[in-house]
Amino acid sequence: MKVKTILVSQPAPKTETSPYFDLAEKQRVKVDFRSFIHVEGIPTKEVRAQKIDLNNFSAIILTSRNAVDHFFRIAQEMRFTVPDDMKYFCQSEAVAYYLQKYVVYRKRKIYVGTRTFPELTKLIKKHKDEKFLLPSSDKLKSLIPDELNKLGINWTRADLYRTVVSDLSDLENVFYDVLVFFSPSGIESLFENFPDFKQNNTRIAVFGNSTIKAVEAKGLRVDIAAPTPETPSMTMALEKYIKEVNKK
Repeated sequence: MKVKTILVSQPAPKTETSPYFDLAEKQRVKVDFRSFIHVEGIPTKEVRAQKIDLNNFSAIILTSRNAVDHFFRIAQEMRFTVPDDMKYFCQSEAVAYYLQKYVVYRKRKIYVGTRTFPELTKLIKKHKDEKFLLPSSDKLKSLIPDELNKLGINWTRADLYRTVVSDLSDLENVFYDVLVFFSPSGIESLFENFPDFKQNNTRIAVFGNSTIKAVEAKGLRVDIAAPTPETPSMTMALEKYIKEVNKK
Protein backbone atom coordinates (compact mmCIF):
# COMPACT_ATOMS: atom_id res chain seq x y z
CA MET A 1 0.00 0.00 0.00
CA LYS A 2 1.52 3.29 -1.10
CA VAL A 3 1.51 6.29 1.21
CA LYS A 4 -0.24 9.37 -0.09
CA THR A 5 -1.68 10.98 3.06
CA ILE A 6 -0.29 11.48 6.58
CA LEU A 7 -1.95 12.89 9.70
CA VAL A 8 0.41 14.16 12.40
CA SER A 9 -1.28 14.33 15.82
CA GLN A 10 0.31 17.67 16.70
CA PRO A 11 -0.35 21.35 15.88
CA ALA A 12 0.89 22.59 12.51
CA PRO A 13 4.47 23.92 12.64
CA LYS A 14 4.74 27.69 12.96
CA THR A 15 7.87 27.84 10.85
CA GLU A 16 8.07 27.30 7.10
CA THR A 17 11.35 25.44 7.53
CA SER A 18 9.71 22.42 9.21
CA PRO A 19 11.09 19.11 7.91
CA TYR A 20 7.48 17.95 7.44
CA PHE A 21 7.04 20.44 4.61
CA ASP A 22 10.24 19.16 2.98
CA LEU A 23 8.94 15.61 3.38
CA ALA A 24 5.63 16.48 1.72
CA GLU A 25 7.36 18.17 -1.20
CA LYS A 26 10.11 15.62 -1.79
CA GLN A 27 7.93 12.52 -1.42
CA ARG A 28 4.80 14.09 -2.96
CA VAL A 29 2.57 13.21 -0.03
CA LYS A 30 -0.12 15.23 1.73
CA VAL A 31 0.73 15.98 5.37
CA ASP A 32 -2.00 17.33 7.67
CA PHE A 33 -1.70 18.34 11.32
CA ARG A 34 -4.26 18.04 14.09
CA SER A 35 -3.82 18.19 17.86
CA PHE A 36 -5.28 15.04 19.40
CA ILE A 37 -4.76 16.57 22.85
CA HIS A 38 -4.55 20.12 24.18
CA VAL A 39 -3.63 21.86 27.40
CA GLU A 40 -6.07 23.67 29.71
CA GLY A 41 -5.19 25.71 32.76
CA ILE A 42 -6.32 24.33 36.12
CA PRO A 43 -8.53 26.96 37.81
CA THR A 44 -7.01 28.99 40.65
CA LYS A 45 -9.53 27.54 43.11
CA GLU A 46 -8.21 24.03 42.43
CA VAL A 47 -4.61 25.22 42.72
CA ARG A 48 -5.37 26.80 46.11
CA ALA A 49 -6.85 23.46 47.19
CA GLN A 50 -3.37 21.99 46.68
CA LYS A 51 -2.22 24.27 49.53
CA ILE A 52 0.18 26.12 47.22
CA ASP A 53 1.48 29.45 48.60
CA LEU A 54 3.76 31.07 46.02
CA ASN A 55 5.37 33.17 48.76
CA ASN A 56 7.08 30.04 50.06
CA PHE A 57 9.38 29.51 47.07
CA SER A 58 12.69 31.01 46.03
CA ALA A 59 13.20 29.01 42.82
CA ILE A 60 11.05 27.69 39.97
CA ILE A 61 11.80 24.59 37.88
CA LEU A 62 10.47 25.03 34.34
CA THR A 63 10.34 21.99 32.05
CA SER A 64 8.23 23.40 29.20
CA ARG A 65 6.65 26.52 27.75
CA ASN A 66 3.31 25.38 29.17
CA ALA A 67 4.91 25.42 32.63
CA VAL A 68 6.09 28.98 32.03
CA ASP A 69 2.69 30.20 30.82
CA HIS A 70 0.71 28.63 33.64
CA PHE A 71 3.08 29.65 36.42
CA PHE A 72 2.73 33.30 35.44
CA ARG A 73 -1.03 32.89 34.84
CA ILE A 74 -1.53 31.54 38.36
CA ALA A 75 0.78 34.20 39.82
CA GLN A 76 -1.36 36.91 38.21
CA GLU A 77 -4.65 35.31 39.24
CA MET A 78 -3.39 34.95 42.83
CA ARG A 79 -2.15 38.57 42.72
CA PHE A 80 1.35 37.34 43.49
CA THR A 81 4.18 39.62 42.40
CA VAL A 82 7.08 37.41 41.36
CA PRO A 83 10.17 38.82 43.15
CA ASP A 84 13.11 40.00 41.05
CA ASP A 85 15.47 37.64 42.88
CA MET A 86 13.45 34.52 42.00
CA LYS A 87 15.69 31.85 40.48
CA TYR A 88 14.56 30.06 37.33
CA PHE A 89 15.87 26.61 36.37
CA CYS A 90 14.95 25.92 32.73
CA GLN A 91 15.26 22.48 31.17
CA SER A 92 16.38 23.81 27.78
CA GLU A 93 17.40 26.94 25.93
CA ALA A 94 13.99 26.98 24.23
CA VAL A 95 12.23 27.18 27.61
CA ALA A 96 14.66 29.84 28.87
CA TYR A 97 14.16 31.90 25.72
CA TYR A 98 10.38 31.65 26.10
CA LEU A 99 10.72 32.98 29.66
CA GLN A 100 11.52 36.38 28.12
CA LYS A 101 7.81 36.71 27.40
CA TYR A 102 7.36 37.41 31.13
CA VAL A 103 10.66 38.66 32.58
CA VAL A 104 13.59 40.88 31.58
CA TYR A 105 16.03 38.09 30.87
CA ARG A 106 19.32 39.85 31.62
CA LYS A 107 18.06 41.04 35.01
CA ARG A 108 17.02 37.64 36.33
CA LYS A 109 18.82 34.61 37.79
CA ILE A 110 18.25 32.03 35.08
CA TYR A 111 19.98 28.65 34.92
CA VAL A 112 19.68 26.64 31.72
CA GLY A 113 20.06 22.90 31.20
CA THR A 114 21.21 21.38 27.94
CA ARG A 115 18.07 19.36 27.14
CA THR A 116 17.18 16.47 29.45
CA PHE A 117 15.89 16.73 33.00
CA PRO A 118 18.77 14.73 34.59
CA GLU A 119 21.16 17.26 33.04
CA LEU A 120 19.20 20.11 34.64
CA THR A 121 19.46 18.47 38.07
CA LYS A 122 23.21 19.06 38.01
CA LEU A 123 22.48 22.80 38.18
CA ILE A 124 19.73 22.38 40.78
CA LYS A 125 22.14 20.41 42.99
CA LYS A 126 24.41 23.47 43.23
CA HIS A 127 21.53 25.44 44.82
CA LYS A 128 20.27 22.84 47.32
CA ASP A 129 19.26 25.42 49.92
CA GLU A 130 16.54 26.96 47.73
CA LYS A 131 12.84 26.12 48.08
CA PHE A 132 11.80 24.83 44.66
CA LEU A 133 8.39 24.91 42.98
CA LEU A 134 7.75 22.58 40.05
CA PRO A 135 4.83 23.84 37.90
CA SER A 136 3.43 20.67 36.36
CA SER A 137 0.68 19.13 34.30
CA ASP A 138 -1.63 16.50 35.77
CA LYS A 139 0.45 13.92 33.88
CA LEU A 140 4.06 14.09 35.03
CA LYS A 141 6.75 11.63 34.00
CA SER A 142 7.94 9.70 37.05
CA LEU A 143 11.53 10.50 36.04
CA ILE A 144 11.17 14.10 37.23
CA PRO A 145 10.05 13.52 40.86
CA ASP A 146 12.45 10.56 41.07
CA GLU A 147 15.40 12.75 40.08
CA LEU A 148 14.39 15.57 42.44
CA ASN A 149 13.94 13.18 45.36
CA LYS A 150 17.45 11.82 44.76
CA LEU A 151 18.82 15.33 45.31
CA GLY A 152 17.28 15.59 48.77
CA ILE A 153 16.09 19.14 48.12
CA ASN A 154 13.04 21.01 49.39
CA TRP A 155 10.64 20.90 46.44
CA THR A 156 6.89 21.01 45.84
CA ARG A 157 4.86 19.99 42.83
CA ALA A 158 2.01 22.25 41.73
CA ASP A 159 -0.44 20.94 39.11
CA LEU A 160 -1.24 24.09 37.13
CA TYR A 161 -2.47 22.67 33.81
CA ARG A 162 -3.92 19.46 32.46
CA THR A 163 -3.87 17.50 29.24
CA VAL A 164 -7.33 17.22 27.68
CA VAL A 165 -8.60 15.08 24.81
CA SER A 166 -9.49 17.15 21.74
CA ASP A 167 -12.79 16.72 19.89
CA LEU A 168 -11.99 14.91 16.63
CA SER A 169 -15.55 14.08 15.60
CA ASP A 170 -15.10 15.88 12.26
CA LEU A 171 -12.48 13.25 11.29
CA GLU A 172 -14.89 10.34 11.69
CA ASN A 173 -15.15 9.67 7.94
CA VAL A 174 -11.68 10.92 6.98
CA PHE A 175 -9.01 8.30 6.37
CA TYR A 176 -5.23 8.63 6.21
CA ASP A 177 -2.57 6.18 5.10
CA VAL A 178 -0.39 7.03 8.12
CA LEU A 179 -1.26 8.29 11.62
CA VAL A 180 1.66 9.76 13.59
CA PHE A 181 1.72 9.72 17.42
CA PHE A 182 4.17 11.18 19.91
CA SER A 183 2.65 10.27 23.28
CA PRO A 184 0.37 7.74 24.97
CA SER A 185 -2.12 10.60 25.42
CA GLY A 186 -2.54 10.75 21.64
CA ILE A 187 -3.51 7.08 21.59
CA GLU A 188 -5.97 7.67 24.46
CA SER A 189 -7.52 10.49 22.46
CA LEU A 190 -7.87 8.30 19.36
CA PHE A 191 -9.90 5.69 21.26
CA GLU A 192 -11.89 8.20 23.29
CA ASN A 193 -13.00 9.82 20.05
CA PHE A 194 -13.33 6.56 18.08
CA PRO A 195 -13.88 3.63 20.49
CA ASP A 196 -14.40 1.21 17.58
CA PHE A 197 -11.24 2.23 15.71
CA LYS A 198 -9.87 -0.55 13.49
CA GLN A 199 -6.39 -0.21 12.06
CA ASN A 200 -6.92 -2.25 8.87
CA ASN A 201 -4.54 -0.79 6.26
CA THR A 202 -3.72 2.35 8.24
CA ARG A 203 -0.04 2.54 9.12
CA ILE A 204 0.82 3.82 12.59
CA ALA A 205 4.04 5.77 13.23
CA VAL A 206 5.15 6.33 16.82
CA PHE A 207 7.88 8.22 18.62
CA GLY A 208 9.29 6.82 21.86
CA ASN A 209 9.02 3.58 23.79
CA SER A 210 6.11 4.70 25.98
CA THR A 211 4.05 5.46 22.86
CA ILE A 212 4.94 2.10 21.32
CA LYS A 213 3.70 0.37 24.48
CA ALA A 214 0.45 2.39 24.41
CA VAL A 215 -0.18 1.39 20.78
CA GLU A 216 0.51 -2.29 21.42
CA ALA A 217 -1.64 -2.26 24.57
CA LYS A 218 -4.58 -1.35 22.33
CA GLY A 219 -3.83 -4.30 20.08
CA LEU A 220 -2.60 -2.11 17.25
CA ARG A 221 0.39 -2.62 14.95
CA VAL A 222 3.42 -0.33 14.96
CA ASP A 223 4.58 0.12 11.37
CA ILE A 224 7.04 3.00 11.76
CA ALA A 225 9.06 3.70 14.92
CA ALA A 226 11.48 6.46 15.92
CA PRO A 227 13.97 7.29 17.19
CA THR A 228 16.42 4.66 15.97
CA PRO A 229 20.15 4.98 15.22
CA GLU A 230 19.30 5.08 11.52
CA THR A 231 16.30 7.40 11.81
CA PRO A 232 16.63 9.63 14.90
CA SER A 233 13.70 11.86 13.90
CA MET A 234 10.11 11.08 12.96
CA THR A 235 10.41 12.75 9.55
CA MET A 236 13.46 10.61 8.74
CA ALA A 237 11.58 7.45 9.75
CA LEU A 238 8.58 8.46 7.64
CA GLU A 239 10.76 9.26 4.62
CA LYS A 240 12.57 5.93 4.82
CA TYR A 241 9.27 4.04 5.01
CA ILE A 242 7.63 6.02 2.19
CA LYS A 243 10.61 5.48 -0.12
CA GLU A 244 10.41 1.73 0.48
CA VAL A 245 6.65 1.26 -0.04
CA ASN A 246 6.06 3.87 -2.75
CA LYS A 247 8.66 2.47 -5.14
CA LYS A 248 7.04 -0.95 -5.19
